[in-house]
Amino acid sequence: MNKTELIEKIAAASNLSKADAGRALTATVDAIVAAVASGNTVSLVGFGSFKTSQRAARTGKNPRTGEAIKIAAATLPRFSAGAGFKAAVNAPKGKKKK
Repeated sequence: MNKTELIEKIAAASNLSKADAGRALTATVDAIVAAVASGNTVSLVGFGSFKTSQRAARTGKNPRTGEAIKIAAATLPRFSAGAGFKAAVNAPKGKKKK
């Protein structure tokens, strides 16, 4: 599913126009990005949490030359799926109810 398809689903489920749903999605994503970029954690109960983690500096290898290279430390965004999300993804599929 891409962003346009997601906006269509949001619009259909919430009785919003596609334009309003698009603005709502953009505002939500922007708020999550801004919060995580400033070092905060965003927790959506049942869905998951967005946070940052630190990756230490390390030595890597140039695959072309085999030469050792230094890889700088970095701050990375992380997502941890919540229990409700995990349960929905792991639910049995294709079983018919009797």
